[in-house]
Amino acid sequence: MQCYIYKSVKKDYLYLYITHKDDFSKVPSALMGSLGKLEFVMELELTSERKLAREESAKVLASLQEQGFFVQLPAPVELP
Repeated sequence: MQCYIYKSVKKDYLYLYITHKDDFSKVPSALMGSLGKLEFVMELELTSERKLAREESAKVLASLQEQGFFVQLPAPVELP
């Protein structure tokens, strides 16, 4: 599945994956408002076998197929 990845300029390490470039129509307006300005990062052919840095590709694919988008949140901060 082809997907397009955008990063939030407002929130570090927060990414939005969508299925059609610049088409945010499936992303709820409240979520779009909380993401702030988005900057295009890359286009990616996503398969269940493809390794992603922080997420399981199967989880991202499922969300894209069911909702039309996926939000990758920043990694949790580990306290010493």
